[in-house]
Amino acid sequence: MPRLLREINDRAALELLLASGPLTRGQIGDMTGLSKVTASQTLSRLEERGLVQVVGEQAGNRGPNAALYGVIPSSAYVAGLDVGPQSVTTAIADINGEIVAEVTVSPDEHDDPVALVHNAVVKACRSGKVALSRLKGVVIGTPGVVDPRSGDVRFSFDLPGWHEGSHQALARDLRRPVTIENDVNLAAIAERSEGAAKGVDDFVLLWVERGVGLAVVLGGRLHRGRSGSAGEIGYLPVPGVPLAGDVKAVPGRMPSLAGGLQSLISAEAVAELAEPYGFLSGRVAVTEGSAAEAVRAAVESGEAGAAFLDEFAHRLALGVASVCVVLDPTLVVLNGEVGRAGGDELTYRVEEAVAHMCPIRPEVVVSKVEGRPVLRGAILAALEQAREEIFAS
Repeated sequence: MPRLLREINDRAALELLLASGPLTRGQIGDMTGLSKVTASQTLSRLEERGLVQVVGEQAGNRGPNAALYGVIPSSAYVAGLDVGPQSVTTAIADINGEIVAEVTVSPDEHDDPVALVHNAVVKACRSGKVALSRLKGVVIGTPGVVDPRSGDVRFSFDLPGWHEGSHQALARDLRRPVTIENDVNLAAIAERSEGAAKGVDDFVLLWVERGVGLAVVLGGRLHRGRSGSAGEIGYLPVPGVPLAGDVKAVPGRMPSLAGGLQSLISAEAVAELAEPYGFLSGRVAVTEGSAAEAVRAAVESGEAGAAFLDEFAHRLALGVASVCVVLDPTLVVLNGEVGRAGGDELTYRVEEAVAHMCPIRPEVVVSKVEGRPVLRGAILAALEQAREEIFAS
């Protein structure tokens, strides 16, 4: 029993320092309910394990200054990866979540996912001067469906080389646990931790970029579904639009972006919608960037862009309304480069359109996560794993 109590006290103090540090011994005692003696013993054990150290002093009204304790940043590191068809970005973070290195490589360098990830992680570790052996968690964000049982990418048009067995092969190669997660799910993790959905237990995140995706968070937990396919809203049947399975490949268009809701709101569809309104030239290459620029141009043009934004919002509302009548979430977050581009001018239009379609008027907001949401979500997920390992050791 004394050993169990020590473990509980150590974990409580370490969690507190990770969340709110640096803190004095007295502050740790007050916030955990530990006596001064017990708090001192706890800090001594954590110091002996190389997890915490004195990082400064706090001046007091009377007596000597109190020592401030903080978690040693180098006590553990994690890697997060954002894997896409055009690039693979890897970030290395210390146990406090501070990024020490970020490197982007081309997926053309390696066809095999194991070699691709190994190369990306090694380059990032070298950039941050972190030994590969110091990594306590590796989380990889990928487009497509991830099987919750095997941990493999079960279906992805963009990553044909990520076949069954890749998950175990990656873990063997890196000699540590590896998690593969759907990219939009990781964006939702970042959103709930430090974005527009901070502290919200029930929300959905609609990702609109080159492709379309949805993350569902219920009771503070990601809902992946039995096969990992929860949130594949791009395949939602829409009246007047062919089903994805009935659409033959259109020259120049990925089959994964044709049919169902995705054929109305993907970057390519938004670009096509923008052209007759004069917000995109037919001579401009269609990318998520050019589609987002068209949406931003419509917002900046004021009344001249209203009709285009109304139509785009109506298309988005077809998906949002379908989710709302089933889940009635507290919040709907728009993310992805195209989804963020419309700002408040787009979100209020989506709210209005959904309210017109069903008896629910959702709160729709734009993502507030800075930088790359998928990469940040991967780092946060890896940190949770690494910290759990430390707590349990």
